[in-house]
Amino acid sequence: MLSATSHAIRALADPKKAALCRRFFKTGRGEYGENDKFLGVMVPEIRTLAKRFHELSILKIQKLLHSPFHEERMLALCILTRQYDRGDNKMRAQIYDLYLVSARYINNWDLVDTTAPHIVGRHLEEKSKTILFRLAGSKNLWRRRIAILSSFWEIRKGRVGLTLDLAEKLLHDSHDLMHKAVGWMLREVGKKDCMALRKFLDAHAATMPRTMLRYAIERFTKNERRQYLQKHT
Repeated sequence: MLSATSHAIRALADPKKAALCRRFFKTGRGEYGENDKFLGVMVPEIRTLAKRFHELSILKIQKLLHSPFHEERMLALCILTRQYDRGDNKMRAQIYDLYLVSARYINNWDLVDTTAPHIVGRHLEEKSKTILFRLAGSKNLWRRRIAILSSFWEIRKGRVGLTLDLAEKLLHDSHDLMHKAVGWMLREVGKKDCMALRKFLDAHAATMPRTMLRYAIERFTKNERRQYLQKHT
């Protein structure tokens, strides 16, 4: 029997949009989103539902997060993010624990990127960051992405050391989605501390993945970009 939340989101389903989503999120055989299922519900609609169901219980959110449908998992994560923002310390700890326990269901870049900084990154602000380095060493792509995206919270607070340490650990990651994610976070580092980014690039530009380097230097001048790209072997 479907919950009221599932009924509400499935009422918005659009088969044509679902087909587009399957292609966009690479659900074909051997692709990063292999076998993921879509309803064809857009993010603004999901966010509206998250406001409507913002008081959903943790158990019901967990069930929604375990859905085979991408949009239901996104809805669960949007609700968790809202509840974390408004919750007390006990609630926040519960949400953080649920997030990590359910990491295998947070299995595409949009699910990670819109939630990891606001739940994992925020929760660890004044705590040990050891878990992020364990996640960065995972064989699972999405756990590694959670690690680097969680550091975005620190960057926004003006602290770039964590991101640089994680980036160094992920420097030779084999997956293109990680090259883009790490490069993106390095670019964000540059917005807060350009000298720190330049120092990192001076040490690693020659050997880091080219995509990662291109993302990291996007805000540099044309001449600076050329100089760093010429260092790349």
